[in-house]
Formats: sequence, C-alpha cells, structure tokens
Amino acid sequence: MIDSSSINDLTGADVYGSDDAKIGTVGQVYVDNDTQAPTWVTVRTGLFGTSESFAPLNDATFEAGAVHVAYEKSFVKDAPRVDADGALSADEEQSLYSFYGNPSSASADAGLYDQDADRSTNSADVQGHDTSGPTTDDAMTRSEERLHVGTERIESGRARLRKHIVTEQVTKTVPVSHEEVTLSREPITDATADDALSGPALSEEEHEVVLTEERVVTAKETVPVERVRLGTETIAGEQEVTEDVAHEEIVLDDTAVTDETIADRDARS
Repeated sequence: MIDSSSINDLTGADVYGSDDAKIGTVGQVYVDNDTQAPTWVTVRTGLFGTSESFAPLNDATFEAGAVHVAYEKSFVKDAPRVDADGALSADEEQSLYSFYGNPSSASADAGLYDQDADRSTNSADVQGHDTSGPTTDDAMTRSEERLHVGTERIESGRARLRKHIVTEQVTKTVPVSHEEVTLSREPITDATADDALSGPALSEEEHEVVLTEERVVTAKETVPVERVRLGTETIAGEQEVTEDVAHEEIVLDDTAVTDETIADRDARS
C-alpha cells in the first residue's frame, strides 16, 4: 500500500501496469474514509471523458513520480467504469472489489471517498469540507506556506599549487688583486759594492719574476628556503533570498436569507 504522505503527489502521476506498459495518468485519488490511506486511483486514458478506469493501490508502488500497479494494462482498462464524482456508492465499490478479487483490506462498510471531491451532502452530520476528512466540525482550518531557508555546500572553484623554475641574474662585487712588475734602480755604495763586483766584468744574464693574480670563482648550491601549503578559511557573509509564499484567507460571506434564497435551496435539496 502507498502511505498517506504521498497523496498530494499522486494526482497527475503516470500509471504503469505490471507489464511496465503505461496505462494513463492519475485523475482522482480515493482514500479510506476512516484511515485516510489511499486505496484506489482513477486512471485517465484520454478516451472516455470523465469516465475513468479505477485501479486499486494494493501492492502498488510510487517511485520517481510514477505509480506501478499490480495488474496488467489491459486488465485495468477492462475494469468497471464509474463516474469519478466523489464518494463511491456501495454498489460501485462492490463491482470494483468483485472485478479485482476484493484487493483492498478495507471493508466496503468503511466507505471510500475522493480526497478532492465536494463532500457536502444532505446528511445532518456533515458540517463542511475541511482538510481532516469529509465531515468536520463547524471550524475551518486556514493554512499557509512557511519559507524554510537553508544552505548547501557546492564546489565554487579549485586552487592548486604549481612550482616552476625562474632564472634571474645576481650581481655581486668581489675584491680581487694581481701582481705587476716594478723596476727599481740602486746606486753602488760601499754596502753593495761587494755584491755588484762578485761576477764577471761583462756578462749576459736573465732574471725572471713570476706574477700572480686573483680570479673570481663561482659555485652554486640548492638549499630549501620555505614550505608552502594550501588551506581554506571561511568568510561569512549575507545573501538575500526572495520567494513567493501563499496563504489562505478566510472571509465571512453573510448574504442575507430571503424567500428567494430559501426557495432556491429547497429546490437544490
């Protein structure tokens, strides 16, 4: 059985048979008069106007917006046709129970009624049509929509770390030195005369001096300098949401009773 929480979603839903063939769409939903559980639906096939095929909801399922009944399409279309105009009479219920083998666990004495039909009758026990059932007290329920706003977390972008090599020039000043040749002349004195006269009077000679200089030498090494990681932080803000919500209003209709309106009421009765 389909529970009562799905009643409002059944109307207009596609109906499929046990053979997975589409029968039509739900026209009316009939619920048990006592338990308010949905027990029958009418299936519009588009061929018979207001006369629709009735299908029981025993062993039926309602998933993904579609009703799957436990009977084949051809069997449902051959069901007794009754007008979908409100409560079913005892004879109409009995004909449906007989055709489907009394599929419903509800007794015919409990009575079934169309959840969307006009339930006003001539019975003195009927007080009006309210959301709680076909007969209610002298109060009317007023309902309204309430807007519930929440948040959901979705992906808004991605960030990633990427490392690449950048080459740049570095200039540094380094002090360097080198040797240059200097020539100095000394006069012969008594102190240097012996060294000066120690060799031959005339000769050919060579003296050599090695010159040195400093050259700049460079070397590079790779060293770690820092660690970089990705993180997130939550920035709080506000965003306005605008939606339409509906509500019911109850107004008083205090039309005066005249002889004309009494005669008209008696004629309708």
